[in-house]
Formats: sequence, C-alpha cells, structure tokens
Amino acid sequence: MTLVLPIDPEANRLLARSPLALLVGMVLDQQISMEKAFSSPYVLAQRLGHDLDAREIADHDPEALVAIFAQPPALHRFPKAMAARVQEVCRVLVERYDGDAAQLWADPADGRALLARITALPGFGRQKAQIFLALLGKRFGVRPPGWQEAAGSYGDPNAHRSVADVTDAESLRLVREYKQQMKAAAKAKAGGD
Repeated sequence: MTLVLPIDPEANRLLARSPLALLVGMVLDQQISMEKAFSSPYVLAQRLGHDLDAREIADHDPEALVAIFAQPPALHRFPKAMAARVQEVCRVLVERYDGDAAQLWADPADGRALLARITALPGFGRQKAQIFLALLGKRFGVRPPGWQEAAGSYGDPNAHRSVADVTDAESLRLVREYKQQMKAAAKAKAGGD
C-alpha cells in the first residue's frame, strides 16, 4: 500500500520510494490542498535535479532555498516560511537520524514512542503528528504496537479524515467533505464566542 493522490504519477512514485519526500509532503500539508502539498516534493526534486537529500537541504543556503520554493509555481503559498520549516526538519533528520527520514519510524518501541518522535519535529503539533502516524500505518505498513491508538481518531480504519485515508477518488471526496464540515464547525464556533 502507498499513497494514491490525484497528482502526477511520478510524484506518487517519489512519495512511495522516498521517505524524505513523504515527510516533506506532510510538512507542507497546511493551508494548501493536500494534492499541492504532496506533489511539491516532486517539483522540489525536479528543481534540485535529483531526489531529495536531507543533508543537502539542511546545508543549503537559506536564501537560495527560499528562491527555489518561491519560483513559479511556488511550492507553497508561504514559500519563505515553508522553505525554512523543511530545512529545520532536514537538520533534525541529520542530527538525530543520520539524514535518513525512514530512521524516524524504523524502530519505535510502540505507537506512543513514534508519535513522540514525530511531534519532536519542527512544525508537527499533535494533530499533524497523529495524521502522519496514521499515514505511515495505513498506507506504508509502519505499525508498531498501539499505533492506531496513538494516531487517535486518525487511526480509525473506517475514517475519512485526512490524507491517510485517501485510496481513490471516492475516499478523497469523503475526506474533503469531512474537512469542509470541520472548517464550518470551527467557523460557527468562532462566530459564537
């Protein structure tokens, strides 16, 4: 099982073979569509001329990296902030995991330990970390004991809440519907305060 999004097939293949591309997609998955977020690692790889490398990104000149992110079409609606966030995540990967994103989830004792590793990454709050944990479990077979519980409601096998639940056009529609309901509820709550 892997991620199946309605994006360039080469972008999906990169996500399947490159743990770093998958992680970068998750980093970018905020305030833009999930299709844009998870296709941007492929565009970044094209702009760099090769598959993503955590050490290279960690050591990249920050201004030059922002320029790569901002080049039209920009990789994110906030290219400066997201270039910095991706670089921060890559620096953590170099410092703690020898530059290998897959080592982040290689040998956790259990789901809670893996969730703690993910939440320790820059920009990963609890919800984002739970979504990524669910994505790893549901689509990539990373299932340490207790992973579903650690992923919270995102670990539910019948959920349609996040990118972790997208397997085809219908599941994508259901995830979008759920996200719209959550936005509407948050807006209603904000208006009621």
